[in-house]
Amino acid sequence: MKNVTLIFLLTSIFAFGQVTHKRKLYMLGSPFEMTVVAKDTMQANVYIDMAVAEVKRIENLISDWIPTTQISQVSKNAGIQPVKVDKEVYDLVERAIKVSQLTSGAFDISYASMDKIWKFDGSMKAMPTPEAIKQSVARIGYKKIVLDAKAQTIYLKEKGMKLGLGGIGQGYIADKIKDLLLSKGCTSGIVNVSGDINAWGYQTTGKPWTVAIVNPMNKSKVFATFPLENSAVETSGSYEKYVVFDGKRYSHIIDPRTGYPAQGVVSVSVFAKQTEIADALATGIFVLGVDVGLDLVNQLKGIGCIIVDDKGEIHTSKNIDIKKFN
Repeated sequence: MKNVTLIFLLTSIFAFGQVTHKRKLYMLGSPFEMTVVAKDTMQANVYIDMAVAEVKRIENLISDWIPTTQISQVSKNAGIQPVKVDKEVYDLVERAIKVSQLTSGAFDISYASMDKIWKFDGSMKAMPTPEAIKQSVARIGYKKIVLDAKAQTIYLKEKGMKLGLGGIGQGYIADKIKDLLLSKGCTSGIVNVSGDINAWGYQTTGKPWTVAIVNPMNKSKVFATFPLENSAVETSGSYEKYVVFDGKRYSHIIDPRTGYPAQGVVSVSVFAKQTEIADALATGIFVLGVDVGLDLVNQLKGIGCIIVDDKGEIHTSKNIDIKKFN
């Protein structure tokens, strides 16, 4: 679940001959917000229309629920043959695999192969059996994704394998929107693709764009606000979708290596220069847990992280001082 712990602090005003214009949409099966600074509303709408077109273009390349996309064709040909894809798609999958390596498989785009045995709609009355859990992830494994750079093909080794780019694709889209609009002369804006947020430039007041991180254990309280200066943030949370068995809380975010839901964490916010890496890392860190997750982030240059555990305690990476931003 995304976008539930991030709040824009935005003042829409006219200043210096410019206007801030925001449009709310529903795209990619999720809320989508686009805010730009332009000379007038007409120009702002042109920029936002460009952003919408870019979302649709990429969606028709990488969506796993549109049967005609290249990613869907890769899954359809699992265990049969490699599929040639556009360089853009190939490179994205290649980068996703690198994040899998970095997180020891806690992030894995072959998670779409998972049997959906966990239910978080209130219908589950008992834990799945260990055998069922083991079997549910039998076809998952980023090491079974074969890339051929020369032929520009992707091949899934086993029948029944599927790719799902939801954990990195929305962040990628946010980055592509930013790059596109900058190239078209939009010097300031903020894109929110279901909680994957990327900002560039400044508000009409001259101040940076700002996001507030809400404590998921008490949504009425903001525990920190952060300026986003040509940077990105993404939050993954499990505080609304989970089950409890024998006093243990199991989140809807599943560890693709084991089939068991991640435990001990209720939200992860990752700050980075690119939304794509923030998106993928947030999922991986959530699965890795507080200690391993923070240890990983502290080794990565330019990455910051805030983790809220299931007791409501806040943990931060070495380069983030919440008191500084409160």
